[in-house]
Amino acid sequence: MITRMGVASVFVFDYEQAKRFFVDRLGFEERFDLQMDDGMRWLTVGPPADPQFQLSLTVPGPPLHDEEAAAAIRGLVAQGALSGGAWNTDDCRATYAEYAARGVEFLQEPHEVPYGVEAVFRDPFGNWYSLDEVSPAAFDPGAMAEHYRPGESG
Repeated sequence: MITRMGVASVFVFDYEQAKRFFVDRLGFEERFDLQMDDGMRWLTVGPPADPQFQLSLTVPGPPLHDEEAAAAIRGLVAQGALSGGAWNTDDCRATYAEYAARGVEFLQEPHEVPYGVEAVFRDPFGNWYSLDEVSPAAFDPGAMAEHYRPGESG
């Protein structure tokens, strides 16, 4: 049985720029920065509050992708078509203010949603992320059903 997510990946265009964004702007910690034998770089970061989680910062290309696939991935990222997921925070408005002061680009300011408070930001490459202050309703199917019908998004 799976017990938790250990590593998730997000595509970036430049390892050093990505590391600066996640460490300097978001306050993440570097977990690993290794050069693998096959030429791949294994660069992971994660929030200090979750030391077991790693976000793999992956530049599309060999050995994982041929040039055609890498170009397609870069195009999707640059269009803002890919999401890096949702990051939880205890105080969305305070985290928004802190990150905005550090130069993080927000697509949406904090606002009330049925599952709490949400803001949306993006990284320098085009990936977007939800920043969520989650309320108890987020884990209550009955409370969420008041706002959404099964199969519908908000």
